[in-house]
Amino acid sequence: MREQYRTMELTAADLAPEPIEQFSRWFKETAANPAIHEPNAMVVSTASPDGRPSSRTVLLKHYDGAGFVFFTNYGSRKGRELAANPYVSLLFPWHPLARQVIVTGRATRTGRDETVAYFRTRPHGSQLGAWASHQSTVIASRAELLARYEELETRYPEGAQVPVPPEWGGIRVVPEAVEFWQGHENRLHDRLRYVRAAEAPGTWRVERLAP
Repeated sequence: MREQYRTMELTAADLAPEPIEQFSRWFKETAANPAIHEPNAMVVSTASPDGRPSSRTVLLKHYDGAGFVFFTNYGSRKGRELAANPYVSLLFPWHPLARQVIVTGRATRTGRDETVAYFRTRPHGSQLGAWASHQSTVIASRAELLARYEELETRYPEGAQVPVPPEWGGIRVVPEAVEFWQGHENRLHDRLRYVRAAEAPGTWRVERLAP
């Protein structure tokens, strides 16, 4: 199962001076393309202290010069692994455009004020779901999960303010490297990676990788 990618060449001269601006360019193009379902979906990969990896799809909720933000239960597998080993990878798989963005960096928790502000924007059902699900724990049945949700629905009906779960919050990934991958024919893809320049803090160098 193979497909020939026919796209425009990506050169270092095409790139923005820093990776967040370049990500913003590609993200806006991706979001405007009806072929892309949930352009903010990304694969988040973490590892335990002994190096055992795990991955899952999570929605990006915010990005800026400080990094890429998503929200989760801190007691989930990814939350526990990031607490013990903060190194993380994000992969944005924009296949219809023959593009990928790969972010590697360190994870930190967002401030509580930022978590609360975002939680207030979530639909009422999603707020209740954050309480009902003790993410990554073993449960006996779906009925058990739904029973917890229904109890919360009675306690906090539509229109009531739902408190933010204490174990739920934001994760900000501060990038150390960001790769922009553009597919081409014959697997001669363009791979341009921003890496923080150790000799000049706050600046980035761009390197081309063999495909």
